[in-house]
Amino acid sequence: MKRFCVAFAVILITQAANAQVLSLKTQWKFHVGDNRLWSRADFNDASWETVRVPSAWEDNGFNGYDGFAWYRIRFDGKPLNRDNTYYLNMGYIDDTDETYLNGMMIGFSGQCPPKFKTAYNNERKYLIPTSLINYDGENIIAVRVFDVIHGGGIVDGEIGIYTLERDNRFLVDLQGVWLFSRSFHGEKIDHSDQWQNIMVPSAWEHQGLTKYDGFGWYKKTFSISSFPDEEIVLVLGKIDDFDKTYFNGRLIGQTNDGRPYGYSGSYVQERVYTLPKHLIRKEGINTIEVLVEDMGNVGGIYEGRIGIITRHDYERYIKR
Repeated sequence: MKRFCVAFAVILITQAANAQVLSLKTQWKFHVGDNRLWSRADFNDASWETVRVPSAWEDNGFNGYDGFAWYRIRFDGKPLNRDNTYYLNMGYIDDTDETYLNGMMIGFSGQCPPKFKTAYNNERKYLIPTSLINYDGENIIAVRVFDVIHGGGIVDGEIGIYTLERDNRFLVDLQGVWLFSRSFHGEKIDHSDQWQNIMVPSAWEHQGLTKYDGFGWYKKTFSISSFPDEEIVLVLGKIDDFDKTYFNGRLIGQTNDGRPYGYSGSYVQERVYTLPKHLIRKEGINTIEVLVEDMGNVGGIYEGRIGIITRHDYERYIKR
């Protein structure tokens, strides 16, 4: 029989953490209200107030305030090493957050209204895509927070930027924000449908799709200039229950043991599919699309390492 246990976590930093390279426990710019323009790197926040992070905003002169508010801070990218991988630890946020680097979302936890779902007890650790970092100067972190009751804001934790120990040799790390749609049209995506953000890996029930069983499309785009001259594989971790995976519109792999709910073992199988080199666009955008079918309990790309890697490095560093 099928048995399953997943902790409430929107994204998992699965590799071992190294040292903190930049502490962000300091004064941040702060403004109550909500405006998507406040995520932009070029937004002028000079008139905003400052608050101490981490601490509830009620302890910084905003007693009794519940609702939306934004935090912003700048940091210098020059000390960062282009060869390293980094993640942002935002600690504990009451209740929900969307976190941006230089105007692009790198992670979120919980759900804002109208489908509110708190994540106050979830430590935020978000992988920082190397393509977003300005290694030559200023970078902007912006955090959108919604609080429903009691203390609100970035309330606790070792806020900062950390190195991530890389023993996995990923050529492209795909952990983080993907697009998701529940639409299903006979294995074709209707691109006019509404897409929403979803974190990978994490069960979709933990991201506002409570008790949803059925089909869902995942979508991720990336660009890369070159690949090594050896076999490349796409690693998608574990998926509950079945999947069909496409790369630039071509089916490259699927997992479905054909067994019914309660007896299927597909959900424990790690998805690893060979990536045909002739499909890779070395100039322009590459697109990964994954059709997932969930029969019950939690669903989606829920666990494991996600990325593109050589077959040799997968066998040596990941599979073992």
